[in-house]
Amino acid sequence: MIALKSVSFSYKDSSNLSFKDWDIRTGEQWLLLGNSGSGKSTLLHILTGILKPGHGEVLINDTSLYQLSDKKRDRFRGQHIGVVFQKAHLIRSFTVKENILLAQSFAGLPEDGGRIDEVLDSLGMMGCKNSYPHQLSQGQLQRVAIARAVVNKPALLLADEPTSSLDDNNTAAVLELLMTQSALNQSTLVVATHDKRVKDMFTNEYLM
Repeated sequence: MIALKSVSFSYKDSSNLSFKDWDIRTGEQWLLLGNSGSGKSTLLHILTGILKPGHGEVLINDTSLYQLSDKKRDRFRGQHIGVVFQKAHLIRSFTVKENILLAQSFAGLPEDGGRIDEVLDSLGMMGCKNSYPHQLSQGQLQRVAIARAVVNKPALLLADEPTSSLDDNNTAAVLELLMTQSALNQSTLVVATHDKRVKDMFTNEYLM
């Protein structure tokens, strides 16, 4: 279960953002929808444990995220939160497998090659395990980014504007991958976007 309770944030320019309470059950798939400037990015950073709110509480699997120390919160994020960005942000000198291994390492988890193979196979990427990012297409890079995000079976899978630079066909393909992977890994999925093409694929919406 994931919950926001009375969360607000204030910027130094005195602008204040208050967010509606939000209760998400395990395995649900949600769309976080808002225009630029609505506070969507702020809320996303709060959910990932990067930006501490001025008030309120964020709960992930009954753990209060911001009552953890910085070090423990970083470790918790690695183990329980997966993030897919608009761009893959892979290390160019590392193979696909090595890039995914980093996610296990940052989370303080033991190296598990079998789990990496399992995820890559589910994404149709086993043949690229030893390839380098420059050898992959944009679609393949996105799949590696998804693999990295789900390898630790996160409770919360966040996707930040994953479709904003894609055509309609690729938008549908990426969303299908995200939804399938969240179901396979029993992860709650939240897709943050201002892309209105995405709306029809979700029944749950959190509107900014």
